[in-house]
Amino acid sequence: MKFRVNRDVLAEAVAWAARVLPSRPAVPVLSGLLLEAGDDLVLSAFDYDVSARATVEADVAEPGRVLIPGRILAEITRSLPGEPVEVVTGGAEAVLTCGSAEFGLLTMPVEDFPTLPEMPPRIGAVGGGVFATAVGQVAPAASRDEALPMLTAVRIDAAGENMTMAATDRYRIAAREFDWRPEQPDAAAAAMVPARVLVEVARSLRGGEVAVALGEGIAGFESVGRSTTVRLLDEQFIDYRSRLTDDWSIRADLPVAPFVEAIKRVALVAGSNTAISLSFTRGQVVVQAGGGDFGRGTEAVDAELSGDDIRIAFQSQFLLDGLSGVHTELVRINMESPTRPALIAEVPGDAEPAFRYLVMSLRHT
Repeated sequence: MKFRVNRDVLAEAVAWAARVLPSRPAVPVLSGLLLEAGDDLVLSAFDYDVSARATVEADVAEPGRVLIPGRILAEITRSLPGEPVEVVTGGAEAVLTCGSAEFGLLTMPVEDFPTLPEMPPRIGAVGGGVFATAVGQVAPAASRDEALPMLTAVRIDAAGENMTMAATDRYRIAAREFDWRPEQPDAAAAAMVPARVLVEVARSLRGGEVAVALGEGIAGFESVGRSTTVRLLDEQFIDYRSRLTDDWSIRADLPVAPFVEAIKRVALVAGSNTAISLSFTRGQVVVQAGGGDFGRGTEAVDAELSGDDIRIAFQSQFLLDGLSGVHTELVRINMESPTRPALIAEVPGDAEPAFRYLVMSLRHT
């Protein structure tokens, strides 16, 4: 095999594919990147659950396939000088040359590399920016505890031209609705996608349009020459919609940016298990924390309150995660009592909020 490729193009494609390489591969070949030179150069990685393929233009003199240790290839390509890269295989070695730099990398048995899954049927598409924003809003609410797989997923529901993403870790629920373009106008689909994979997909496929594909037990995402497949979780998800549509007797609208900054400042004196207390009265909310080993902090932020005065408390990071998903100037906090969850939502005027975040309240002193 022999090909020549732009250094920046190669480095970016290698880094993108290498992101799915397992830190502790079940078998050694899964630590490798498969390079296939034909009409173009295709780089692939696979760990039996997630696959990644990147296709780039290359000047191919001799077609072929080679399996190279992925992490060292990523480090090398990232550090190369800004000149074209040539890769030539011979025997058990792949020789990479760039300017005066040359590396001879021992190859791995390509015949032992597992067959990558085919991309499932395409069911629709969505703008990369919208897709990435939605994932960024809901993924923080997914659990990191692998003991309960359902809670580590982002639930994707598609019905007609509407798609919803949702996640929960039992202490909060985040959901975001947005428009997309289905292949069939009346199509309906649902999938449980591991949140960590979806975050990587959203981060890397932000540009252009993202094609969404769905098959039996597998989902696929594709954009501008890059594609990822992921094995779906076979789990039931909670009925999150009913929990986001309660009637609320208390509502507070306040500016997001000053509110976030106040919480961050006051949280500096809050221990890891200390609540952030919010006292809502006419015209303001007082943010309070502390009273333990570090002292205390208090700050007031303007707020427009509808309903009775209320004092309610939350875990600070959970509160900040919800506010980070609000992309409007004002945020609306819907409450019922100090002991019930609160619903954080955007304030888009008369339209239904696209992002909603239900968070458990904490007992405060």
